[in-house]
Amino acid sequence: MFITFFTELKSAGIPVSLREYLTLMEALDKDLAEKSVEDFYYLARLTLVKDESNLDKFDRVFGHVFKGLDLMSEVATTEIPEEWLRRLAEKHLSEEEKAQIEALGGFEKLMETLRERLKEQQKRHQGGNKWIGTAGTSPFGAYGYNPEGVRIGQHESRHRRAVKVWDKREFKDLDDTQLLGTRNIQVALKRLRNFARTGAAEELDLDDTIRATAHKGLLDIKMRPERHNAVKVLLFFDIGGSMDDHIRVCEELFSAARSEFKVMEHFYFHNCLYEYVWKENRRRHTERMPTMDVLHKYPADYKIIFVGDASMSPYEIAYPGGSVEHWNEEAGADWMQRITGLYKSAVWLNPVRQEHWHYTHSIQMLNELMEGRMFPMTVEGLTDAMKELAR
Repeated sequence: MFITFFTELKSAGIPVSLREYLTLMEALDKDLAEKSVEDFYYLARLTLVKDESNLDKFDRVFGHVFKGLDLMSEVATTEIPEEWLRRLAEKHLSEEEKAQIEALGGFEKLMETLRERLKEQQKRHQGGNKWIGTAGTSPFGAYGYNPEGVRIGQHESRHRRAVKVWDKREFKDLDDTQLLGTRNIQVALKRLRNFARTGAAEELDLDDTIRATAHKGLLDIKMRPERHNAVKVLLFFDIGGSMDDHIRVCEELFSAARSEFKVMEHFYFHNCLYEYVWKENRRRHTERMPTMDVLHKYPADYKIIFVGDASMSPYEIAYPGGSVEHWNEEAGADWMQRITGLYKSAVWLNPVRQEHWHYTHSIQMLNELMEGRMFPMTVEGLTDAMKELAR
């Protein structure tokens, strides 16, 4: 079994040697893993992996070779939540049925029709195709399906086809203390480094001390400022909606950036950049910062990193008033052009798999606004993004 593990590691491209394998066997012979799968995992990783960039490969090989060793002692039983049973009443359509439902014909027509429905409707409706209701094919309401509608009174997105959302939505801040599952993100971010020595002289300069002592004949201690990463970063996180699927990887990126960059500021936005950003999601309606103030406060030598799935209605990018949450006076595209015009070093990190980008028109639109500087949130994508920022 252990020989298979060793050969699988080599096949995966991990540079493990026979000496390291024998060291692992010696550690097992001394019972350092104490017959625990988890302890054996950390012991094997410590012994066999010399480069942190190989940790993901190691995890995949370990899971493949030793799959099933750590079995659950018992399977928990629980009742089906009432919420699940209620959702059984929702209408789920086939792809053919969805394709038969026609959009109303543009953003202006959609909003005009909504105003008419609000004037005419007198009671609750369910399962229909016209009125504001639930579980139907109307463009207005909740828990139904329409390729281009206004979502009203629904807890969260389901089909992600709404042009506008008529509800107050609460978002949570990303946790910058989140422990990283792997160190690959930090390895990629290290490529964006520009070390400098500034501030107070707090570190012993050994070479200069030896040189000065030899010159004077007496001990002459020399100090120097501590060396740190001088790169300055502005990090913009898309939050809420479809980004709920990517919270974990965003928190890992946030933690890595916190530890890697000495000068970093972060802001939140929703879907596309507009006239306001915010620092705390629970106060995003009361304590917002004008985007123009951000552009004035932080000089052009900052590096800009957007993090978002760029998945939204194209109206949110191209039209004034297209935002799903408020009436924006200027199109999101105008704000994106302002920020990329001022900050020449800017990239967009997208957690959506790159092979799926061409399915979503808004991703293509934002990639064009970023002048092709959109990268997938993979180790390779992060590495390429950091190289772009370091140019």
